Amino acid sequence: MITITLPDGAQKEFESGVTALDVAKSISEGLARNVLAAEVNGVVVDAFKPIDTDASLKLLTWTNDEGKSTFWHSSAHLMAEAIQELFPDTKFAIGPPIERGFYYDIDLGDIKITEEDLVKIEKLMKEKASKKSRFERKAVSKADAITYFTEKHDPYKLELIENLQDGSISFYTQGDFTDLCRGPHIPNTGFIKAIKLTNIAGAYWRGDEKNKMLTRIYGVTFPSNKELEEYNIMMEEAKKRDHRKIGKELELFTFSEKVGQGLPMWLPKGAMLRQRLENFCKRLNWK
Repeated sequence: MITITLPDGAQKEFESGVTALDVAKSISEGLARNVLAAEVNGVVVDAFKPIDTDASLKLLTWTNDEGKSTFWHSSAHLMAEAIQELFPDTKFAIGPPIERGFYYDIDLGDIKITEEDLVKIEKLMKEKASKKSRFERKAVSKADAITYFTEKHDPYKLELIENLQDGSISFYTQGDFTDLCRGPHIPNTGFIKAIKLTNIAGAYWRGDEKNKMLTRIYGVTFPSNKELEEYNIMMEEAKKRDHRKIGKELELFTFSEKVGQGLPMWLPKGAMLRQRLENFCKRLNWK
């Protein structure tokens, strides 16, 4: 038997090999339905990972930052699965969670992805999410990892594997998609109820301008449609308050593609306002 210590100090005994989901179920079925990942001895892991020794355990849900991060990491894999089905020749780079959502960098060759394609990817993601495919982790040797991605013709994964060693390499599979990944992941895709792909951008592989420019697709997902609706409202309000929009409407500044989209060119009203603000700061001895 092993002892599991919960955040409130309560201790429970379980058979070795118990998972965080098992612990959650022992507390309540409702709690178990909301567990996305777990923190075991301070390390965030899969909620379905066996625990073999005495441990402190924190169950992570949507209310935890770590729970959201795991949710969005898994959503990136779900998006990659949909992209793989729609564009079979895609080469995959990395797909991490970010502060609000996730992205995946991909190489589509000569294909230029469009907003219409995002709609198709979104739709397929929803279909795949509804299948409640389990995320399954598998430890693999470096040789097997190289063989797999060589046969799959994924050069970016092969480059990532170069600095990895046996004992530190793992694959995660959900549905028809397998990825090189440390995890953790949510128990299954069914947790993902609402999906919005938000943007298409370019990104150099590994952030190096000497490398190939990849396509980066951003998205955000939620465990309910209500949260997606709230997100959409928040984004619309943010657009109304965008300084770039307000500045142009008030004729304070403008932008030019020749100069650069991130560099404002001050118009007379804006130049006057800027000068007044600078003088005000000088009077207050601001630096």
